[in-house]
Amino acid sequence: MRFGRRRSKEVPTVAAAADVAAAGGGRSVTGLESEQARLLKAAETFVRDYAREHAGAVDPDARLREIADEVAAKGTYAHTPEELTYGAQVAWRNSARCIGRLYWNNLMVRDLRHLAHPDDIARECFEHLRLATNGGRIRPVISVFAPDAPGRPAARILGEQLVRYADDPRSAERRARAQELGWKGGEEPFEVLPLLIQATPESDPEFYELPEDAVLEVPLTHPHRPDFAALGLRWYAVPAVADMTLEIGGISYPAAPFNGWYMGTEIGSRNLADADRYDQLPAVAQLFGLDASDERTLWRDRALVELNLAVLHSFARVGVTIADHHTESTRFLAHIERENRHGRAVPTDWTWIVPPLSGAATAVFHRYYDPPDPLARPAFLYRPTPWAEAEPARCPVSRSVVAQG
Repeated sequence: MRFGRRRSKEVPTVAAAADVAAAGGGRSVTGLESEQARLLKAAETFVRDYAREHAGAVDPDARLREIADEVAAKGTYAHTPEELTYGAQVAWRNSARCIGRLYWNNLMVRDLRHLAHPDDIARECFEHLRLATNGGRIRPVISVFAPDAPGRPAARILGEQLVRYADDPRSAERRARAQELGWKGGEEPFEVLPLLIQATPESDPEFYELPEDAVLEVPLTHPHRPDFAALGLRWYAVPAVADMTLEIGGISYPAAPFNGWYMGTEIGSRNLADADRYDQLPAVAQLFGLDASDERTLWRDRALVELNLAVLHSFARVGVTIADHHTESTRFLAHIERENRHGRAVPTDWTWIVPPLSGAATAVFHRYYDPPDPLARPAFLYRPTPWAEAEPARCPVSRSVVAQG
């Protein structure tokens, strides 16, 4: 494992600076009292929800008195391990853009709140990937590191996911930042980028190269075209989102990477097919001898199907978990039925739930849903990286399954 120590002198920290302001830096006594009142209100909502869904497990009034005493003394409070697990799982359940929520209560929660140094966070991110990979049987995992405290924002992981490739146009800024910090890679296709971890808003990030045993990759082949392998395409197995803040009961955990598994269309219809990503449809069309001279030949559609077929075939061939968009659509409707039996709404963003391939042919297309609730908590909240102007929020199972990009 190589830990990069060279730092860049120019690292924008707009998001982190906003977090400092939100944490109470330079506030009046009245402002601090208002912040504590807001925190206690959020804590009450969370604790009573927890108590309602875990009947008899906790006395909510007694727990809220404990929290009030802790907030009065420290300006913040600590969740119990049980509260942290419940909060992280419900944050997934509340993710309106996630089609894979049927599995929300199977999320493995790693309580790493005692870790705040970038070296420790990097080490445990590598372990996160190993645990989530699970020999190819991908399991949903979240690793929760130190939370923000009043006036003391915690460390952030910079970049959308724990694993990204240097030649992916979407990761150009992360690649440039890593190279400024001293990373010598970035010349080979599908080369894994290092992690960038920023300890405080005032500090420059550290970079950490990912060990080979932490990243499982799948070379792409086609079930009917052996020459497809000559395209040299591959993708990583675990889509671990790293740039979202987990908020539970008013407490923010800015370093809380989490993953589900991929839905094939996220790789085949977005990552490899989008014109501003790997733009592989022309190459696939040429390989299959498709007439690309006219859009009316539907060459893009035919190439897209072949590319998606290759993704599903390749992951299955090496025993790595992946979902197809038809099966996952049916499972999402089963999730809605189960949640309704518990008297819970299922906030849903239709534009993200419907897959980016053959949407009208899937089970989720022809119906209405409960509208998304931007105030629902616990939640995963989008936090832009210093170089991102605007990005869509994601959730734990690929854009269509986990919104992973």
